[in-house]
Amino acid sequence: MAHFIIRKPILTEKATKLSEKSIYTFEVASAANKIQIAAAIEKQFGVDVEQVRTMTMPLRRKSQNTRKGVQHGVKSRHKKAIVVLKAGQTIDVFTPMEVKAEAEM
Repeated sequence: MAHFIIRKPILTEKATKLSEKSIYTFEVASAANKIQIAAAIEKQFGVDVEQVRTMTMPLRRKSQNTRKGVQHGVKSRHKKAIVVLKAGQTIDVFTPMEVKAEAEM
């Protein structure tokens, strides 16, 4: 169930700087609440979550110039969660805890 709530980590320059302070950013399912997000992070990565902040990112219009002229489109809405871990804990966002456990076997 945890893998349905957490879609992917958001890896930007700002998010990378925040990860040094044990703050991580994830794209999550739009129906998930803070309690479900905290439980999914704790289960998937084996860490203790101190705080979860969520926000729904708005729909963004986007134009693109092509050979055929200007193409118009939209970037979809998504929900973003900023997760603060307890001091001293880190997450390796590239390999979840479930994958690490299978590799050790």
